[in-house]
Amino acid sequence: MPASSLRLRLTATAPGSGGSIARFFAAVFCLCALGPSVAQAPPPQFGLGQEPITPIPPAPIQDPWQAALGDRLFHDPRLSHDNTLSCNSCHDTATNGAEAGRGKSSAGAAPALNTPTVFNAALNFRLNWEGDLRTLESQVEQTLRNPRRMGSSLNEALNKLRADPELSKQFREAYGREMDGLGILAAISTYERSLLTPGCRFDLWLEGDANAITAQELAGYRLFKSLGCVSCHQGVNVGGNMYQRHGIFHPLASPEPEIVRVPSLRNVAVTPPYFHDGSAATLPQAVKAMGYAQLDRVLTDDQTQAIVAFLNTLTGTYRGKPLTPAGGSRQTDAP
Repeated sequence: MPASSLRLRLTATAPGSGGSIARFFAAVFCLCALGPSVAQAPPPQFGLGQEPITPIPPAPIQDPWQAALGDRLFHDPRLSHDNTLSCNSCHDTATNGAEAGRGKSSAGAAPALNTPTVFNAALNFRLNWEGDLRTLESQVEQTLRNPRRMGSSLNEALNKLRADPELSKQFREAYGREMDGLGILAAISTYERSLLTPGCRFDLWLEGDANAITAQELAGYRLFKSLGCVSCHQGVNVGGNMYQRHGIFHPLASPEPEIVRVPSLRNVAVTPPYFHDGSAATLPQAVKAMGYAQLDRVLTDDQTQAIVAFLNTLTGTYRGKPLTPAGGSRQTDAP
């Protein structure tokens, strides 16, 4: 739903509602079900004739010098302690913005959680599975310090990069000053804000092209709404805008972290494996597991296939090309 992914991973009183959110979230899918609420805002309300999902807008206009510098730094292995890993090593922008697993580590130890995709990360209200970071800049700095990722620090990376005359010149042209740590974080974040994937078939349907999706895909979307998935997976990023609990009726994936940031379902068909621990290898497996764990329902193969068909319409494009899986083809068939 580094998403990689579904990478999928509520009863409180809404302010002024006089009742529990559970009345609204009657049936919840994709980590949304009856249980203690940890959402950060009241449930979204949709007007007559409006869909709860909105199309991805074009990428924001960025300073071209700063974006180009950020692109270069994103692909620079000198950010890691042993000069072996770049940001792109775990967030491959040539495929799905993640990879098929938990990513790599400069220290050799596997990262604790499944790697979320970097595509559309700028549209999330928080970052990481735990949702512990608010900004892309803070996420970049945390990755540098994380011993399970870069195993470095901002100062260590800065000292190495300053020794590169060409890179130092490019930094001065972009920021009008000598290279500094804040500029490194800003440049990489500027580049990451450009990593949006508009133009998926479902967005074309939302914009009025009735032929952009098939009858089965439309049926899957209607089922997605009727089951309650859309209660957590809505808005421009089809998720990524609240926290929720997993394993409501039955265990789902590893027990920790108990509360996760609801992942975006954008490009979910090309970002396996799924859940915060990567325990679901295919999208049909993930959909069925979510129905059982979060709804206490055993979804039929037809229901699973319809939902998966809808989720396949959420694959967008980057630089004019559809995203592809990091290490294999889409997972579309029910088990």
